[in-house]
Amino acid sequence: MRRVFAGACAAAVVSLTLTATAVRADDGVWYAPRGPSFVVVAAPIGVFVPVLPPFYTTLWIGGLPYYYANDTYYAWRDGENGYEVVEPPNDQGASPQTPPGAAPPGEDLYIYPQNGQPADRQASDKYECHKWASAQTGFDPTQSAGGVPPEQGQLKRADYQRAMRACLEGRGYSVR
Repeated sequence: MRRVFAGACAAAVVSLTLTATAVRADDGVWYAPRGPSFVVVAAPIGVFVPVLPPFYTTLWIGGLPYYYANDTYYAWRDGENGYEVVEPPNDQGASPQTPPGAAPPGEDLYIYPQNGQPADRQASDKYECHKWASAQTGFDPTQSAGGVPPEQGQLKRADYQRAMRACLEGRGYSVR
């Protein structure tokens, strides 16, 4: 377990108590109180966070996206509407390259909050727009090959991207 002492802890994005130990997270760094200071600790497995740290990397393992930041792996969980801290997956074949049927390089959406929406609002807006766009188009980029037959992948992806763009722009974001 990593242990680095800090004199103070910034306002936490996530604050929770596991058993008798309070844990806080701020931009992907996890802290626990130790006397008058804080110590940097490993993220507790099974904890859910509403947003990923800003410096995460997406890794595709077994056709599923995992998000990696600061020695911690996260996986999106629809039922919880958040990212769960998970054990490191079996990384045989792990790649930052998207699998066949996933977004080709250069087709990611770049989203800017024009109205100063806070990070938690951005995450919920993106998720709600994702759900809506998936329902409208039948394409879900979190599923292997988008959940559609390979011959439909490119067309359905383009439809999904247009639907995401329309939804996010309607909520006050600039989308490119």
